Amino acid sequence: MQDVIDRAGEPLKLTVDAGVGEQAALTDLCMQVMRVYSVSDDETHLTDMTEAFLRTLPHLDVQRHGDTLVARTNLGRDRRVVLAGHLDVVPVIDNFPPKLLEPGDPLILPGVAEAHPGERVVWGRGATDMKSSDAVLLYLAATLTNPKYDLTYVFYDHEEVAAEKNGLRKVAEAHPDWIAGDFAIIGEPTSCGIEGGCNGTIRFDVVTHGIAAHSARAWMGHNAIHDAAEILRRLNEHTDATVSVDGLVYREGLNATLISGGKGTNVIPDECRVHVNYRFAPDKSLAEAKALMMGADCGAELGNGEHQATGGVFEGFGIEMKDESPSARPGMDSELTRSLAALAKARTGKDPEAKLGWTDVARFSQLGVPAVNFGAGSPLLAHKHDEQVAEGELTLMAGILRDWLS
Repeated sequence: MQDVIDRAGEPLKLTVDAGVGEQAALTDLCMQVMRVYSVSDDETHLTDMTEAFLRTLPHLDVQRHGDTLVARTNLGRDRRVVLAGHLDVVPVIDNFPPKLLEPGDPLILPGVAEAHPGERVVWGRGATDMKSSDAVLLYLAATLTNPKYDLTYVFYDHEEVAAEKNGLRKVAEAHPDWIAGDFAIIGEPTSCGIEGGCNGTIRFDVVTHGIAAHSARAWMGHNAIHDAAEILRRLNEHTDATVSVDGLVYREGLNATLISGGKGTNVIPDECRVHVNYRFAPDKSLAEAKALMMGADCGAELGNGEHQATGGVFEGFGIEMKDESPSARPGMDSELTRSLAALAKARTGKDPEAKLGWTDVARFSQLGVPAVNFGAGSPLLAHKHDEQVAEGELTLMAGILRDWLS
C-alpha cells in the first residue's frame, strides 16, 4: 500500500480548480486520482478521499457500504440516471506513479499521438481502465448541479477481481434502492463511443485424475497430465461463435488460461487442472452457457466442489466452478440509450458497438435498469503496461455527458 500524503506530510485531498478552465481542471483531477495507489484490495485510501470530496458537495446525499460510495441528487426529477465507475485497478507493471506526458514524449503511442496531436497524455496504471472516467464523473458531480434528470454517482471497489468481492454487487444485494434508476452508464473505456451490453463469463477448472507413482516405475501409476491432452484437443477444435443481439455483434471465446498438475519432478501426477474461461454472448443465460460447457444437470456451482460433466464440451471430465457473471443485452431499445448514442455519434462519428468484455452493466441489467458502457480512453489499452489517455478524451466525455444531462 502506498502512502497518500503530499510533500508537506498532509493527507492528500481531491480538489477541482474551477478557475483554470475545464481542460486543465479535468487533467489535474485525473492526475490526482491516478496518483493514489488502488490495486484491488488496496482501494480504501482512494475511497476515503473520494468520500471526503463528495461530502463537500451540498447538492449530493452520500452513503457508503464497505469501500463503495453512492452519491445522489434529490431534485424531484421524473427520471434518474446512474453514473458508475470502479476505483480499483489491476496490478502495477512498472507504470506507477503516473506521468503527464508533454506532446512529443516517446512514451506516447503513435496511434494516440496521431488521434490527438499537440495534446498532453495521462500515462500509467488505470489511465484508461478507468480512472480517467472516474475523474470525469467526479468533475460532473462537483459542477453539474442542475441536471434535467436526478443523478446517482457510484464509485465502487473490487471490479477487477472475482465477482464475490465486487462492491457494486454487494450494494445491489444489500441496498438495491441506492442504485435504482431508469438508465445507467458504466465509465468503462470506449473512446467515448457507446458499447452496449456485455458478454457473460464463467471460469472453471476441468480436472483429470490419475494415480501417483515413482516416475522410474510409471506403469504403477496413471498420468493425469497426459489425460489433459484430450481437454486441450477439445479446446483447439472448438469454434468460437459470433452472435448478433439487437443489432450488435458479439464474439464469444473459449480458452484455457491456466494449467497445473504434479507434485514432484519424479512423481507421476495424480491430478491435473486446466482453468477455462468461457465468454458468452448475451443471447444466453448463465445456465445455458454452463450447459454448453458441462451439461445442464452437471450440478457444478460456486463453492460446491467437483462434479462430473454430463454433457457439453467437457463431457466426462471433472468440473469445479470458480467464478461466474451473467451477460447483459444491449438495451438499445431504451429511449435514453438511443438519445445518448445519437449524441455520442454526432461528436465522435462512432456507431454503437458490442462490449466483448464483461462489465457491470450486467448487474444493472439484472435489476431491470438499461445500461451502457461509455468512457474515456481506448479499451484496447486497458490493463496494458503503457495505459494512456489523451487529455482531450476527458473533455470529450465530460462534454457529451454534460450536454446530454443538462
